[in-house]
Amino acid sequence: MTEATVPFRAGQEGYASFRIPAVVATGAGTLLALCEGRVGSSADHGRIDIVLKRSTDGGRTWGPLQVAASNGENLAGNPAPVVLDTGRILLVHIRAAAFATEDAILRGQIDDADGRRVWVRHSDDDGATWSAPRDITAQVKRPGWRWYATTPGHALQLGGGRVLVPANHTLPPTGTGTDTGTEPKYNSGHALLSDDRGESWYLGYVDENTDGYVNVNETTAAELPDGRVYFNTRNDSPAPGNRADAHSTDGGKTLVKPFRPQAGLTAPVCEAAVLQLREPSLLLYSGPADPAFRALMTIRASTDGGTTWRTAYTVDGLPAAYSDLVRVDADTVGLLYETGDFSAYETITFRRVPVHRLT
Repeated sequence: MTEATVPFRAGQEGYASFRIPAVVATGAGTLLALCEGRVGSSADHGRIDIVLKRSTDGGRTWGPLQVAASNGENLAGNPAPVVLDTGRILLVHIRAAAFATEDAILRGQIDDADGRRVWVRHSDDDGATWSAPRDITAQVKRPGWRWYATTPGHALQLGGGRVLVPANHTLPPTGTGTDTGTEPKYNSGHALLSDDRGESWYLGYVDENTDGYVNVNETTAAELPDGRVYFNTRNDSPAPGNRADAHSTDGGKTLVKPFRPQAGLTAPVCEAAVLQLREPSLLLYSGPADPAFRALMTIRASTDGGTTWRTAYTVDGLPAAYSDLVRVDADTVGLLYETGDFSAYETITFRRVPVHRLT
């Protein structure tokens, strides 16, 4: 049996709901489990904090809840943490006004000041305290983009030192048709890049089209052993299956080909996570595996850089939604995921999965 703990449970510790998990392991071996703490409801808008719990024993127990990023009565969300080679932990995230609903943003009814803006802060003490946040929106969000979200899940530092944060945005409708901007075909993807460990940022690849076939949404990434970056994304448009993927050979600046369907991953429309293990060499994917419902949390594995996949470990048949993956130690992978008995949003659970169960 795998070991499981519940760091976040809806309705406790001052929050109506916990959503959007992300997890990283620090240089000291501490696990940081982050998510959105939604104060008033489970909605994607309103007062939302990024909250954090720390574990120093591989996820068997968790410390007290901390607020890693707050925006007062407004929204701080979409945590994208990454542990740098210096030991510093970057936390790239989104801020927006509490009243800025996704629908209103997609329709272009929210101005730039109240809409989705991009911020970064850091910790130099293993996640115990955090710096003041910096607004980097002007560096990474083009004029006209409406929705904007980082990851969800962990970000990356590539072998050469570059920091890479997968992200997504939406385009405004063009022409004189009846589109409002809420249509999935306006979903698009991009990457935030930094070559100075988070001091300055710029845009990498931008994947935009309105063909209604593959339209990039929430995206996760991993650096493969050969140095390529593998991207896997949620696709809300009617391509075969609900996943699409792409590769980059220049550290996320461009894609070899635009995102294409990845029908080898049976999944509902939902976020997922990927993680590259070095030893053994294995690319992992976590996400619900029922094709129509957010349920059946499953880890799948690839030995060919994401071209083909096999089922490696199925948690259970319960409701399950968003997830993230982390290497805990030589023998263990950690899975942080939304789940519950009757709804996927009752808890955010952490599960220790032996590596030998995945090979």
